[in-house]
Formats: sequence, structure tokens, C-alpha cells
Amino acid sequence: GGGPGFLGAAMRSGPLAALAAACLIQTATAFAPGPMASLHLLSARHSCMPACHPSSWAPRAVRGLALRSGGPGRVRSGTAPREAAPRAMGLRMQQEQSGGDDKAASAEYTAALTQTIVIAGLSVLFGMGVWLTKGAESGIAWFAGYLLEESLSVDNLFVFILLFKYFQVEDQKMQNKVLNYGIWGAVILRGLFVALGAVAIQNFKPVLLVFAGLLVFSSAKMLGGREEKEEDLADNKIVSFATGVIKSTDEYDGDKFWTTVDGVTRATPLLLVLSCIELSDIVFAVDSIPAVFGVTKDPLIVLSSNLAAIVGLRSLYAVINRAMKDIVYLEKSVAVVLGFVGVKMIVEYVGFEVSTAASLAVIATI
Repeated sequence: GGGPGFLGAAMRSGPLAALAAACLIQTATAFAPGPMASLHLLSARHSCMPACHPSSWAPRAVRGLALRSGGPGRVRSGTAPREAAPRAMGLRMQQEQSGGDDKAASAEYTAALTQTIVIAGLSVLFGMGVWLTKGAESGIAWFAGYLLEESLSVDNLFVFILLFKYFQVEDQKMQNKVLNYGIWGAVILRGLFVALGAVAIQNFKPVLLVFAGLLVFSSAKMLGGREEKEEDLADNKIVSFATGVIKSTDEYDGDKFWTTVDGVTRATPLLLVLSCIELSDIVFAVDSIPAVFGVTKDPLIVLSSNLAAIVGLRSLYAVINRAMKDIVYLEKSVAVVLGFVGVKMIVEYVGFEVSTAASLAVIATI
């Protein structure tokens, strides 16, 4: 008669205590079968974890354990109260666990949203500082570059989300580690690309037409191309190149990029994911750097507006990951912005001037 309360207390103490309690009850019911034989030990959350999940081994002894009969369900008429109690208790615990997971996810989303707003506010203050110290024209150019790079970064995050899903990186700690390394890599690459772009423009002005052509081509491709699906990543050139160069193990080793197999150091799939994200950022820079140079030729404004947008990527990722289904027109909007900047660069090259304020108004509106 004390079995349900005994098991409930054990389950609240942790998976090992629950396993021990279940073994004791199984032994008892083997000698005195009765209503307690229908008792179940639930582990709903762990049973749905993918095999590659780094923490899936922890509850393996508990996962899927059941003494007999089906899971918790509706109590049939005529069921003895003693038999219904364990089922109701298990269902209640499952609902409480699900509610706890929802609360944790909501708390993480709120924290990410707050951090995104704070970083955006600091970026606005930095832009105002540029406005006050370098003049209104430079300030407007900085905000135009920041908005342009921010919109491109949001579009890039969709690719990161698809890569995490394709490689089944579901653990938040692993995702954050990859994003941190990816952001630092992006900072270094953007600095290098901005420096090269500034030198190229100063010494060979027709390179602006090359930049403009890249933007117009990307815009046309995004507007006229079909939408890629997750399964298409198997044939993606970046993924194919990375998997061909990096011979990784088949399983993750927590959040490690390297692991030891039979005394040999080998890359884990997490390093493969990081490589795909870094290669993707190089491809993204081919659009974003020329786009900002289309707004202003000042390399300091180009670099600082890029970095301001990149710094907030990690927190913005958590927001976009939850809201991506609601941003259905983002890719088309980015395509229109790229096309506008490309055309602006072409007409300015032939002598028709488009003001920075007009560029900012168009980009912000789109």
C-alpha cells in the first residue's frame, strides 16, 4: 500500500533512486502479484533524445524501464483506487516535467531577447557617438551599414539553424560553443576582408563594379531561386567540401572538437559543424562587405558597423531559432536590399549620386 508514495519519493530524488525503488517493487510483486505490477517508471524526456546527444548516456539505465502494461492513461471505470494512483501520479509527474521544460525554454528565450535588446541599444549609442564626433553624414552611414549588416546576419542565422539540425546538434552548450568560436572567426575574417576591400577600392576603383555585380547577382538568385530544404544540405557544396576534408568520428564526444580513438587523435562531428559555419561566413562576407562599401567608403565605419552586428549574433540566434517560422519574407527582403545597394553602386559609378540618408531610409523601410 505504501508503494506509490515510496516510488514517488524516489523518483523525486533522482533517476538512480527511482531505479532502485523500481527494482525493490519488482521483487515484491514477484512474490505478491497485485495492482502494483502495473506500475510504470516514466522517463519521457530522455526517451526522445537522439543517439548523438552528449547526455543521452546518463539516464540509459532508467530510459524505457517499465514493469508491465501500457503507459499512464485514462483510468477506466471500475479500476481500484490503489491501481489508479500510480498511473495518475506518473501522468502528473510527466506533465510537471513538461511544464518545467517549457518554463526553462521560456526563461532562456527571455534572457536571449533581453541580451539582444541591450546589445542593440549599445550599438545605437555607438552610432550616436559616431554621429556626434564625425558628423551627421558619417552617423547616417553607420546606421545604414549597421541595419544592412544586421538584416544579412539574421538571414545567415537561418543557415546556422539548418546546419545544427542537419548535424543533430541539439544540446545548447554545444551550440553555444560553436557559435562563440564562429563569432570570433567572423570578427577576424571581416577585419581582413574590410582591409582588403578598402585597399582594392583605393587602388582600383572599378572593383566597385565587381562588388555591385556580386550584389545584383545574389539578389537575382535569391529572388528567383527555389527554397532549399533541410535534406538538400546533404548535397550542399560547403557541407560536401568540409566532410571531404575533415574525416571525423561518427559520434560526438560532449562539446569537444577533438577526441582520442584507439590512441589516435581525431576530429569530432562538432569540428565539422564549426568548419561549415566558418566557411558559410566566408561566403556571406562576399555579399555583406561589398554591400556596406556600397553605403560608405570609410573602412572604419564599415568595420565597426559589421562588428556591432556580429557581436549580438549568439543571443540573436536563440531569438531567431524560436521565431524563424514567423519571418517568412526575410530572404526576399534581404534580396531586395542587396539589389538596391548593387544598383546604387552602379549608378554612382557613372556619376549619379544617391544620398546616404536616402539609402538609410530605403534599407530601414525594407
